[in-house]
Amino acid sequence: MEVHYHDYLQLDKILNAQFPESERHQLPAHDEMLFIVIHQAYELWFKQLHYEVDSMAVIMGKPALNDNSPELQTVVHRLNRCITILRVLVHQIDIMETMTPMDFLDFRDMLRPASGFQSWQFKELEAKLGLKFEHRHGKEYYTAQLRPRQVEIIKKAESSKSLLQLLNGWLERMPFFEESDQWKNFVTHDPTPTLHSFWSEYRYQYTGSLAEAEKNNKEVFDEVFMNPASPERTISSKASRAALFIMLYRGYPMLQLPFQLLNALLEIDEQLSSWRYRHMNMVHRMIGARIGTGGSTGKDYLKAAADKHYIFKEIAQLNSFLIERRKLPSLPAGIEKRLGFVTS
Repeated sequence: MEVHYHDYLQLDKILNAQFPESERHQLPAHDEMLFIVIHQAYELWFKQLHYEVDSMAVIMGKPALNDNSPELQTVVHRLNRCITILRVLVHQIDIMETMTPMDFLDFRDMLRPASGFQSWQFKELEAKLGLKFEHRHGKEYYTAQLRPRQVEIIKKAESSKSLLQLLNGWLERMPFFEESDQWKNFVTHDPTPTLHSFWSEYRYQYTGSLAEAEKNNKEVFDEVFMNPASPERTISSKASRAALFIMLYRGYPMLQLPFQLLNALLEIDEQLSSWRYRHMNMVHRMIGARIGTGGSTGKDYLKAAADKHYIFKEIAQLNSFLIERRKLPSLPAGIEKRLGFVTS
């Protein structure tokens, strides 16, 4: 049987899935069709984002992942696809804003208590990426308006390993600091018994680079990179050291893909933040200080969530601990060869 475009895309279902409430109430509101189509498009893109994140979680969850492998290239490629999709989601707000506040009022009250707050796919996506329950704004009621099956799906995502947790496991497997013979002649200005010689030297160089007003950063450095059991962090001290090392020496071929992965995660957070702030400003423009159709505080709720829901903030924080290239410790010849793919 030949495949037909119409049947393959299930267009009968998709094109006949718009049922404006204003028509049901016999109070036609022209812009409600736009409102429905945009939100249906959002949910379809959320489905694609789930598909990409799930596939990356499978790869990242493997016990071994070569940092120069096609698999890691696939992860970076799919992360970049997610970034592009998120940019589309941000730009869809431009289309939504062709609707004026009066256009929206033509049908808004007919939608109660339906609300974007009930998008379980978006909440599940946040959980899969790594947003913890305890870090959510309004966590006491964020699933209150969802159906039991939808809450179950989100709870399952929260109990599974997130992309952020899988990232932590991957970073902890960095092998370069376990090869003690490669570092035996490495010299540090300020040896610290509990630290690898490289990190003792780096800590010395970082401390020396701080301005007087930044001296407290030394304590934060020790907390992030030397405290192995910090309860507030998802990224462990060992994984944080690996991620910083990738950022510092990303010019080496072996670390280019890992750096692209870390950078892509920061871009995902940036695009999610852009979407949340554009959404917040659009809501303020449309309804001012009124409450949302689902009963939330509208703009105030969205702003608080936007300020708090940074998923990869622990990776972004590492940029606070960079130093100038010319002050970077020189790596042992054996480590340089490994980072440059030279094996002999």
